[in-house]
Amino acid sequence: MAGNTFGTLFRVTTWGESHGRAIGAVIDGCPPGIELTPEIIQQELERRRPGKSAGESPRREPDVVEIMSGTFRPDNAPCELTTGTPISLVIFNKDAHSKSYDNLKDVFRPGHGDMSYQAKYGIRDHRGGGRASARETAARVAAGAVAGQLLRVHGMDVTGYTVALGGVRTDKRDLAVIRENRLFCPDNEAAARMEERISEVRSQGDSLGGIVEIRAVCPPGLGEPVFDKLDGELARALMSIGAVKGVEIGAGFQAAEMTGSENNDAIAPAGFLGNNAGGILAGISSGGDLIVRVAVKPIPSIAKEQQTVNLNNEPVVIKVGGRHDISAIPRIVPVCEAMVRLTLADHLLRQLALLETGRRLKDHDNRHC
Repeated sequence: MAGNTFGTLFRVTTWGESHGRAIGAVIDGCPPGIELTPEIIQQELERRRPGKSAGESPRREPDVVEIMSGTFRPDNAPCELTTGTPISLVIFNKDAHSKSYDNLKDVFRPGHGDMSYQAKYGIRDHRGGGRASARETAARVAAGAVAGQLLRVHGMDVTGYTVALGGVRTDKRDLAVIRENRLFCPDNEAAARMEERISEVRSQGDSLGGIVEIRAVCPPGLGEPVFDKLDGELARALMSIGAVKGVEIGAGFQAAEMTGSENNDAIAPAGFLGNNAGGILAGISSGGDLIVRVAVKPIPSIAKEQQTVNLNNEPVVIKVGGRHDISAIPRIVPVCEAMVRLTLADHLLRQLALLETGRRLKDHDNRHC
């Protein structure tokens, strides 16, 4: 396994490099009959697309997706539907400037995967970050949009938003306003302070990290009891995003400071009275909202001088050029949503398959009793 494929029943393989001809994804296992058009995918890609505003990379990628296979519009149908066969998605790179990185081809950039890729493969694509570039995440967002269509059929929804950036935090969760500011923050006043922090750090040639929270409406019963626990699968999915350095579910690390009576979510006839568990108990969804938070590291490409070494292990001082964001937030928000959607879509199909197997076995037993 080369580590480019995610999922068991709903399987996604991403391909392509930051400065190659194109990037894309192949989805295998999506059920037939799901509405899917380029416009549906494009809406999600637009939220991740670079070059829309100050603080984001000025790389001008239109990120126009093409569906190459896996959909068909039957006669008299209002739109294209998935056919159950592999769905191939491609996004052509239109604004790659590989020469911006020529002066860095023989040095290891601090905070990047240059040194670890060289150690693993003995060769690395020095045009930007290659496969390690955040450019790869556009393919994830496209695939996540497909997963989102499947989830909606089953009444499931996933929403991500920014709760901290550059040390500015909010405790408000007004999800109605997250599209009113470019940071997808559920608190417009906090978003304004975050923007001020971005401007301050931009003038210093530095970058910022933050925290993204993802909330999902999810039925009970998803996840496996031991090695494929839903919380473990979500953590794995989100940690596969290059800028993510930590994941917590529900109360997360705060649970370590609680007593059992404080941490346990009491249960009433109407349901749970709290959600410290983040919607997951014993690795299986409980029916409450899934609550997941990720720690996003600062962008490693900065204009400040940094100490490093070259291929000959000689000391070098560099400034990283090219076109880079000040923070992975807000563009990482739809990426986090996509990975949660892909995880839930996979476990939804696994649960439906389990229930169908149980139904068939029950029918068989009833016929032979």
